[in-house]
Amino acid sequence: MPTDEQDDIAYRVVVNDEEQYSIWAADRDLPSGWRDAGKTGTRAECLAHIEQVWTDMRPLSLRRQMEQTEGTGASKGG
Repeated sequence: MPTDEQDDIAYRVVVNDEEQYSIWAADRDLPSGWRDAGKTGTRAECLAHIEQVWTDMRPLSLRRQMEQTEGTGASKGG
C-alpha cells in the first residue's frame, strides 16, 4: 500500500463565510474568502476535526433561507 506523500505536511482547518470547512497547507497564505478555524495538525487530524464540527453540510445561506421559509410557512398555518 503506497504511503501518503503529504503525511509530513502541516495543515490547518479553514472555514468560509458559508461555514464550509476545508484543509489548507499551514505554510501557505489563506485563500481569499477563507479564515483560520483554529485547528492545525496532520491531514488526518484536520479531517477528523472537520468531521466532528461540520455537522450540517448545507451552506449558511441555505440554512437561513430554509429557516425563513419555515417561519413564513408557520405563520400561514403550515
